Amino acid sequence: MSHISSQAEHLQMRYVGTGHSDITKFEWAVNQHRDSFSSYIGHVPMMNFIALVENESVGRVRYRLLEKMLQPCGKPPKVDSE
Repeated sequence: MSHISSQAEHLQMRYVGTGHSDITKFEWAVNQHRDSFSSYIGHVPMMNFIALVENESVGRVRYRLLEKMLQPCGKPPKVDSE
């Protein structure tokens, strides 16, 4: 069992989006949104589809998605220091 947990710890240290035991709901949501936006940007057919549906240019859609990656879920919630 310890071998599996050590593998999980190694993956969590190596890849930011895999989370950890102390991850908050907000951090998890931010990771999910950023992963989705980067996937949309990286797959040209998906970008073309989004641009077609929104009647926008591909460049404008890419720019908007890149902007959303900065704060995809808004400002982080205030943390109570207890």
